[in-house]
Amino acid sequence: MPLFAKKSNKSFDNVTANENNVTTNGGKPVLTNGGHTQRSNSSLNGSDFTKPQLIFHCQLAHGSPTGLITGFSSVRELYQKIGECYDIPQEEILFCTLNSHKVDMTKLLGGQIGLDDFIFAHRKGQPKEVEVLKSEDALGLTITDNGAGFAFIKRIKEGSVMDRVEHILVGDHIEKLDGMSMVGKRHYEVARLLKEVPTGSTFTLRLIEPVKSGFQGIGPRSQGRAPGRGYGTGKETLRFKANGNAEIEEKFDESTQAGIEAINNLLESFMGINDNELATLIWDLGTDKSNSMDFAEAVDNSDLESFGFTDDFIIELWGAITDARRKKAEKN
Repeated sequence: MPLFAKKSNKSFDNVTANENNVTTNGGKPVLTNGGHTQRSNSSLNGSDFTKPQLIFHCQLAHGSPTGLITGFSSVRELYQKIGECYDIPQEEILFCTLNSHKVDMTKLLGGQIGLDDFIFAHRKGQPKEVEVLKSEDALGLTITDNGAGFAFIKRIKEGSVMDRVEHILVGDHIEKLDGMSMVGKRHYEVARLLKEVPTGSTFTLRLIEPVKSGFQGIGPRSQGRAPGRGYGTGKETLRFKANGNAEIEEKFDESTQAGIEAINNLLESFMGINDNELATLIWDLGTDKSNSMDFAEAVDNSDLESFGFTDDFIIELWGAITDARRKKAEKN
C-alpha cells in the first residue's frame, strides 16, 4: 500500500511518542494507538466489536509518521483513537479524508471506510472571523459535519453570496454564528440557523481552517474536479451503523452508489446539507418498497421523521431511488 510519508522525517518531532508506541514500517516511523499492534481479523459485527482486530493506516494530513488505528466502532471513536495515537486532543481533528491528504471533499470520510483505505486526519488550524451581508435568500453553501460535533463547509456555489466573501473556503469549520457556538450541532441545524438569518442583514461567522502545510494548498472553493484514483481498491467496506455497531459489508455496486449520490444531491438542493450517511439511510429505507406510499410510511416510522420532509420532497427521493433501480435492471 502506498504510504504518504514525504514529511515524516521533518514531522516526527511534532508527535509525542515513546519507545512503547513507535515501530517501523519499511524504515518509516509507525505509531500504534495503544502502545501495541493487533493482528488483523476479517470478522467483525455485533458485540464482538468491543475489541476489533482490524487495523487502518493513518497520518495527519499536514505530515506525520504513519499510525496504526484499531478498536473503534463509530466515527467519534475513530477520532478518539487518532488523538491517542498522535497525543493530541480529539477535538483538534476537524475531519478525515480517505486516500488523499488534500482538503478534497470527494474523498471525505462518511459512514464507511474501505478495508484498505488510508485515513488522513485534518487538524484545526487558523481561526478567522468574517462579516457577511446576506444580500440574497440563498447563501450558496453546502454544509456537512464530521459526525463528532463539527460542521464545516463542503461546497461553495460559484457566484453565490458566500463565493463573493473573501477568506471563506471549503473545509472551514463553522465554530460560531453571531457569537453563538455551533460546536456539537449537526449540519442541518447549522444550515437552518443560517437560513433563518433575515435577508438584508449582516452576520458574523467565526471559522477555523484545517492546518496547511508547505506542499499542500487548500481545496478549491468549488469541488468540480472528478475524483482521482486513490489507494483503496478493496471490495469490502466497514460501515458505521446508527446503533453504534459497525459491520463489514460488500461495497455498493455502481447503480446503488449512483442512487445514493442522487439522494445526496437532493438533500443539498432542498436543505443545503451533504450527508452520505443520511443519504444511505434513505436509500436503505426504499430498497424493498414497491411504491412511494410505503416509502413515505417507512420514513415516517424512522428517525428521519424529525426532519419533517414534505410530500413533494419524499416524491423526489422516491424518484431518485426508482431511477437507480431502473438503470440497474437495464444493465442486468
